[in-house]
Amino acid sequence: MFSVYISKDFPPIGSRLLQEAGIRVQQWPHDRPMTQAELIQAVQSHQGLFCAGTDRIDAHFLESCSHLQIIAQFAAGYDNIDVARAQQLGILITNTPDAMSDATADIAFGLMLAVSRKMFFMHRSIGQGNWTYFRPQANLGVEIKGKTLGIFGLGTIGLEMARRCHAAYQMPVIYTNRNRNSQAELEVGAKWVPFPELLATSDVLSVHCALTPETSGLFNRETFSQMKRSAIFINTARGGIHQEADLIQALNEGLIWGAGLDVTNPEPMAANNPLLEMENVAVLPHIGSATVEARDRMAVMAVKNIIAFMQGEPVPNPVIE
Repeated sequence: MFSVYISKDFPPIGSRLLQEAGIRVQQWPHDRPMTQAELIQAVQSHQGLFCAGTDRIDAHFLESCSHLQIIAQFAAGYDNIDVARAQQLGILITNTPDAMSDATADIAFGLMLAVSRKMFFMHRSIGQGNWTYFRPQANLGVEIKGKTLGIFGLGTIGLEMARRCHAAYQMPVIYTNRNRNSQAELEVGAKWVPFPELLATSDVLSVHCALTPETSGLFNRETFSQMKRSAIFINTARGGIHQEADLIQALNEGLIWGAGLDVTNPEPMAANNPLLEMENVAVLPHIGSATVEARDRMAVMAVKNIIAFMQGEPVPNPVIE
């Protein structure tokens, strides 16, 4: 019987679908994350692994578990997986693209608003006893309507962000992408621009690309210094795309106006990180996909990849590099 190990407490619809397909399931029973050593030991008697983006599926893991036939990732990104080594070993990697597009775009849109009006900082000020009397020139935010939205990585999530900003605030949309997005150009009037122009022109710059060697650390002091001093930087993609020390310095020096982050570098963020106390910053603990609907869709997509593989059918979402 084909068997699958589940590394976390994923939505139960996933394990239920696996069992209904005649697949034997074993699941990590604890709330804490597995160590890599524990995961290697646990999968030795299984042909498939249902894992999360926080599991380290590197060359050492893959070589220790070369008997695996499929690894189904509960995420769209897969920078935690050595895909090239998996392919060499004949292990199929799958992911769950587009399942969390709406949920993640909502977070990006919400962070933009929260930063523009200093919402997180002002909320904290109430608990600190600082809501006292009306001060006409204090704690002023900025309005978003009509400002230029720049998107770095205009895929499915980026397009959902563009749709929200275009419809709600009539924001012109510019973008930098490896390929032109004709759908976005037609639907929201998005205009492709070179990266330096994206930096120089965006009032809000929202990152929606994958973490790759080319994008790792791309947003650093050099790139922040090319942005408008009034710009808001949003990252809901991967923390490794921005250099956090450089972001802190850019905010302190006024190179950019504010930042909204759902991803940090590193993760989890330290409780004493200065970004958490900044007036023009809003930080969330990587909850882009954290809705009931999105997480259920992710679980269903992940296990459908496994079921199709087990039944000898075309796998819906293989990762091929």
